Amino acid sequence: MESSGSSAAVSGKFLVNTAAMPLTLGLAFVAFTTQFGGGFASGAQIYQYFINYGVWCLILPAFTQGLYALFFWYGMRYAHAHKAYDYRTFSDVFYGKYRSVFSNLFEICYLIMIGTASSAAFATGASTISTLMGWDYGICTVIIAAFIFLIVMFGTGMVRSAASTLSVLILAGLVAVLVPNILSGSGMIADSIAGMNAGALPVLAAPDARPDFGAALWMAFLYFLFQLPSVSVMYQHVAAVTDKKQIDKAGLWIFFCNFFAMELSILGLLAVSFRPELVGASVPMLILVQNGVGGSILTPLISVLIILGAISTGTNMIAGIVARCVNAVERRLPEAKRDHGHLGRNAVFAVCFTFAAFAISQFGLMAIVRQGYKYLGYAGFITLFVPFVIHMIVTRGKDI
Repeated sequence: MESSGSSAAVSGKFLVNTAAMPLTLGLAFVAFTTQFGGGFASGAQIYQYFINYGVWCLILPAFTQGLYALFFWYGMRYAHAHKAYDYRTFSDVFYGKYRSVFSNLFEICYLIMIGTASSAAFATGASTISTLMGWDYGICTVIIAAFIFLIVMFGTGMVRSAASTLSVLILAGLVAVLVPNILSGSGMIADSIAGMNAGALPVLAAPDARPDFGAALWMAFLYFLFQLPSVSVMYQHVAAVTDKKQIDKAGLWIFFCNFFAMELSILGLLAVSFRPELVGASVPMLILVQNGVGGSILTPLISVLIILGAISTGTNMIAGIVARCVNAVERRLPEAKRDHGHLGRNAVFAVCFTFAAFAISQFGLMAIVRQGYKYLGYAGFITLFVPFVIHMIVTRGKDI
């Protein structure tokens, strides 16, 4: 269900007006903000899954983001064809006679994602605000929670407006941080590429790592699997689609936005991939600007990017499970009563799941988050990747 007029009024004042924006871009921006979290903004994930495995990092984003766009496109096309506008409805229809097993498995997968990605977003965003402003960490988590709650409470339309606004800010921020440093550090980037081409690996690479294409491809695939469960946050936004061609165009925009952001980040971070001070750094992007240009201006901008990335990821994840729960409640109501009290139901579930993510980040349970990340990719492989591939082959695209 789309958000009410109250959310439109709020988004019209402070957020990008999605009514004046092609829906294709709105969908692409939701997908972008789902992937672009604090780990991406800091550069840590870029090193962990790509740069640490050698020169192949320059081409593998096309592979990763191609898969990402393909599976998001397929999921949205299926949701549109079957009017499945939340992940539980989608699962029950998609898995068919196996839904009693796979729908419940995916519920577990989504809860893992809530407990990992959303809680990590709280922790990352709050830690960054605390470092930047000198405020107490607990107060900072409350600030992050308040932002996420207010966006999610107003429903799908508000989430899409927020995602569009954050995407524009994040992409502009990335360009501002990376382009000047790519230009000024072009010599260091060329040296890094030459070194990797000769078999050297960055200082953050594991001691037993090899510049092997197979290992690099596997890590790029793992990154995709780790991100794949977030396709489920897209289904609620498909309710606004009037023509499947909108989804086709959105798929292209998803690839372009994500590939551009990742490739730009890799190029920039290659400038410092052999710098010894990178060892032990939690935010590699800061090492880049400290050794490049505009450090005094760009250092706080990176902090802002991390905060925006954290809010965007947490918002999308929580909005997905709120939509699932609200739709489940409203399906049991007479049609005439579904609109009445919709905002209140959104608010109740938004409070519940925002508080759950807040609690994990607040009370020292981040060890659970780190453990959960290990299993999220495997859960995505079992509940999404394999079923999607089988469905694509068996139906040959006739069911979307």
